[in-house]
Amino acid sequence: MNDKFNIQEYLAEGVEYIIKDAIKASIKNPKEILFLHKFSKYAKKATEIRQEYDKNGQNIPVFLISSITSSCNLHCTGCYSRANNSCSDDDPSNQLSAEEWEEIFSQAKNLGISFIVLAGGEPLLREDVIKKATNFPEILFPIFTNGTMLNDDYLKLFNKNRNIIPIISIEGDEKITDSRRGEGVYSQLVDSMNLMRKNNIIFGASLTFTKGNLTSLISKEFIDTLYDLGCKVVFFIEYVPVNEETYEKAPSDNERELLLDNLERLRKEYDDMLFLSFPGDEKTSGGCLAAGRGFFHINSHGGAEPCPASPYSDINVKDTSLLEALNSKLFKNLRDGNILIDEHEGGCVLFDHKKEVENLLENFKNK
Repeated sequence: MNDKFNIQEYLAEGVEYIIKDAIKASIKNPKEILFLHKFSKYAKKATEIRQEYDKNGQNIPVFLISSITSSCNLHCTGCYSRANNSCSDDDPSNQLSAEEWEEIFSQAKNLGISFIVLAGGEPLLREDVIKKATNFPEILFPIFTNGTMLNDDYLKLFNKNRNIIPIISIEGDEKITDSRRGEGVYSQLVDSMNLMRKNNIIFGASLTFTKGNLTSLISKEFIDTLYDLGCKVVFFIEYVPVNEETYEKAPSDNERELLLDNLERLRKEYDDMLFLSFPGDEKTSGGCLAAGRGFFHINSHGGAEPCPASPYSDINVKDTSLLEALNSKLFKNLRDGNILIDEHEGGCVLFDHKKEVENLLENFKNK
């Protein structure tokens, strides 16, 4: 790892890049442009807050991922959340209330966190939490949704509160999407996208790429389909295996390089769309950004976890502050050790080292 690497500068520059591209992608939407210019000022203020913490030796991440519910109305093949029991059909219990999430959002704002991803389960099942998020225009809230629960109330909410941006999960064309998410889901997603386009609501798409589907996802035919539906933001999310048996679906370096090359092409060909990838090339960021280096995860029960793909926690925000959670024993050991910057095949380094993370937690319990 380069000793001169400054993660705060890297992330601050990344935020500015995202905002500039988002403004460019919204050039025909005056309401969105107005909001993004305001948010740009908020983001600069947030950067200053994080830099002040950094001067005192405390790194504050730009991103927080919040899984606001453990419930979902779909049963997608290979769902990581269901595989690790963070999502189920059981009635939710001990989940954070809307008021508790509001307190987390407030603390995040005061720490200089600019982006909070709302995930699940299916986050649109928690309208109470999403309404709390509208009280924080200083923070951008992408909602990663399966897109099947959009209704008139949500259309009005998204139209009025531009800091809430729906990101619809889609696997590719109708055949590929329905094979994983269920028959008829693709047509529901198209209907939802058309509704948002007609109502001038900025929305995005989340594309989970595997070893087998990446070529179709980056094809001109598919991207043109998203473009025509009004999609302005595209996230390429690398598939994380749910167990050893699904490793063959995980992308290799060949797929990652293919995506990287095509991201440059897509950004040039579709200059009014925003293309992002996760986790992307970790080497440019000095290693994995989990455990509070660049982001961390709060599960639906309040447990602070390194990331959704590493569902381990030794501290709960019901009992402590976000700042204290960032300094949990688990997070500090991961950041100070070599796991996050370990040379590996790419993709999710914490999934590759899950046994070591489990051993760390076990050691904490035995002390």
